[in-house]
Amino acid sequence: MRVEVIYALPRKQERIVLDLPRHSTVLDAVQASGLLLRLPPLEHGCLGIWGRAVTPETRLRDRDRVEIYRRLLADPKVVRRARAEKARK
Repeated sequence: MRVEVIYALPRKQERIVLDLPRHSTVLDAVQASGLLLRLPPLEHGCLGIWGRAVTPETRLRDRDRVEIYRRLLADPKVVRRARAEKARK
């Protein structure tokens, strides 16, 4: 089964394509990618498949795209409110 693991940084993207055995999990893919050795530790809820949050135990399907999400620096709602408030002034 072929899957890819993605980790996007502000200025570049890490993309690893893997061939994994059937019944592999998201965590199996992340570990096999080797990205855990180069990235900060993962936090709960920071993994997804095609933009949808999943748990590390989620089973993969052929051609899944596993995404490792970075922690948000600011809440998007707060940023939008601040921008709207600034525009009003």
